[in-house]
Amino acid sequence: VQLQASGGGLVQPGGSLRLSCAASKSIYNIGIMGWYRQAPGKARELVGLISNLGSLNYHDSVKGRFAISKDNAKNTIYLQMNSLKLEDSAEYYCYAFDRGAHWGQGTLVTVAS
Repeated sequence: VQLQASGGGLVQPGGSLRLSCAASKSIYNIGIMGWYRQAPGKARELVGLISNLGSLNYHDSVKGRFAISKDNAKNTIYLQMNSLKLEDSAEYYCYAFDRGAHWGQGTLVTVAS
């Protein structure tokens, strides 16, 4: 499966962004999809995951602020990011586990005043 992420940009602290990740095939049966991020000089870290049954799992640092959703009809998952903080600035990567790990290209999120 190929993944195409979009929606990154520059936003002020406290603002919101929605990232999208479009898959090249049906996501209905893809067991796990989600988002990771990597800030300069830091390791890539999990943001959150969504299962094919809709189960959700988030990193503690984004709980209550970020939400992952999926639209099976559009083969797309989303990451709604609210109350953004400076430390949320990173390259965000879409992920899918479908007979192996698949990564999309990153989309840059910059939180700055």
